[in-house]
Amino acid sequence: MEIKADRLFKFLAEVDVELKKEIELNAVGGTALTLLGLKTSTIDIDFDMSDDDKIYFKKVLELLPHGFKIDIFTEGYIFCQQLPKDYLEMRKMINSNLKKIRLYTISPLDIAASKISRLNDRDIEDIGSVINKCKIKMEDLINRSNEIMHAGSEDIPKKNLEIIIQKFY
Repeated sequence: MEIKADRLFKFLAEVDVELKKEIELNAVGGTALTLLGLKTSTIDIDFDMSDDDKIYFKKVLELLPHGFKIDIFTEGYIFCQQLPKDYLEMRKMINSNLKKIRLYTISPLDIAASKISRLNDRDIEDIGSVINKCKIKMEDLINRSNEIMHAGSEDIPKKNLEIIIQKFY
């Protein structure tokens, strides 16, 4: 099922009503691209948040029959990689009518850099969109990609970065 931005906001509004305290959600991957208007939809919902917010958010999700595939990551460790420590400083706030959810996306640069290690066809398309629409400079992408720590071998992300550089620069 494709999830467009309006459906994502509707879902978050339903969550917002159930919350008793404020939380921060940092959209990552396709969710971030959809919220930023860089992609028309996402196939799942991906958020990064603090450990405390994760526990609370999961409890609230149990109250709502939503039917979405939701992946929750914590403290910048997403998709088997650790974003650089300053990723929260670079994030983008998403204006919404939500009262208890402070909604952000990780930066477009971090979205592109974090998609490099997996690099399936959808990731390549997403990275190209971010590079072109956000005017990501090659040097910035290389530097940011090198700051991300990966679980396992560093060889695959390096080879994938070379593929992206050849394809889009």
